[in-house]
Amino acid sequence: MDMQGSFRHMSIRQILHQLLNFCLVVSSALAMWKGLAVVTNSESPIVVVLSKSMEPAFQRGDLLLLSMFNTPIRVGDITVFKIAGKDIPIVHRVLEVHENTVNGTQYLLTKGYNNPVDNRGLCNRNQMWVTQKEVVGHVSAFMPHIGMVMIILNDYPQLKGLLLAVLGVFVLITKEVRCYFMELF
Repeated sequence: MDMQGSFRHMSIRQILHQLLNFCLVVSSALAMWKGLAVVTNSESPIVVVLSKSMEPAFQRGDLLLLSMFNTPIRVGDITVFKIAGKDIPIVHRVLEVHENTVNGTQYLLTKGYNNPVDNRGLCNRNQMWVTQKEVVGHVSAFMPHIGMVMIILNDYPQLKGLLLAVLGVFVLITKEVRCYFMELF
């Protein structure tokens, strides 16, 4: 019996079982993401370095693990922040910290190692500082080049669709493939 014929002979119950397995895989991944967000206290616990602005410390494609605890940001910390109206988070080292003693707000001046200017060149008009509420997290750890997979999938959306389709089909027919190979041997 070939795989295609085996797949056609699956009952509705078997197909629904495989779809449920697929949904469990997806929901498990989302639960792990949310769990990591809770443990690190960061809305975005993992980010991928998209530019070369922080070389040689971080290369394009490095995966950064972020944490956001109630510790004050200090000069020398590497932070990830999002500027209003811009989608991509920015990874920079803190050069200066100014605190408003009245309300306790921190104002940060940051710069990427390879950037010719500090964050003032990246911020919106009339914004001179990054505020603490714009900070997504502090870099706690990194894994070199692992994020290149995400960069490639974002650069080539057709490849992302193909990969998702292959994974979906794989999840649906995994049991049938095992049965097929067991019949062969």
